[in-house]
Amino acid sequence: MNHIDLNGRHAVITGGAQGIGFAIAERVVASGASVALWDRDAALLQSASEKLQNAGTVTTEVVDVSDAANIDAAVAHTITRHGAIDILVASAGIAGPNFKTWEYPIDAWRQVMEINLTGIFLCCRAIVPGMVERNYGRIVNISSIAGKEGNPTASGYSASKAGVIALTKSLGKETASYNIAVNCITPAAAKTRIFEQVSQEHIDFMLSKIPRGRFLKVEEVSAMVAWLVSEENSFTTGAVFDLSGGRATY
Repeated sequence: MNHIDLNGRHAVITGGAQGIGFAIAERVVASGASVALWDRDAALLQSASEKLQNAGTVTTEVVDVSDAANIDAAVAHTITRHGAIDILVASAGIAGPNFKTWEYPIDAWRQVMEINLTGIFLCCRAIVPGMVERNYGRIVNISSIAGKEGNPTASGYSASKAGVIALTKSLGKETASYNIAVNCITPAAAKTRIFEQVSQEHIDFMLSKIPRGRFLKVEEVSAMVAWLVSEENSFTTGAVFDLSGGRATY
């Protein structure tokens, strides 16, 4: 494992109690940063914290990323405990159900948008002002290859992740003069608990589209993100990094 220097930095990772978020937390802590895990599942947060307790400084916050007041309180509490927020990795997300677009439940559409897209907007809105004030920050938003290509029977998820790409590009341009790097990644599917939310037919479809012939490993995500949130990433911002195993065509 390559060593990334994050000593003295303080990171918030949403959806950090499991899956991709937890794998990123492991790598960031191993690189020397203190980490605040944000997740809405208190039991999973406790388990994640116990797994990382000997690796470095890790705190937890029960946070619903679709609730602006909840996020504001979590930011204040995190800053009190860590002193600042230098890094944000916005990983919290849900898959939503699998339906044709014209049959997609309206409530499910709104929930997917609130968590996957509005949640990232709210986190950035609450955290970026402190980064601007300190003239330093690193943000990585977790999008998806579905945000580039649009998966059938997953219009809600695909549209929300496309929105994450556009949000990242806008914010990257707005903060470029403040030594803040805002980038996103577009991973193909990884075998995490999000698979429990989608049909086997959709899982098979996703695998069939990956030229590598396998699903993404969460450790491969954390390796890329670790560099993106480091000070060494001093120029790239508003960019989209592919982790699709060759699936992406642009």
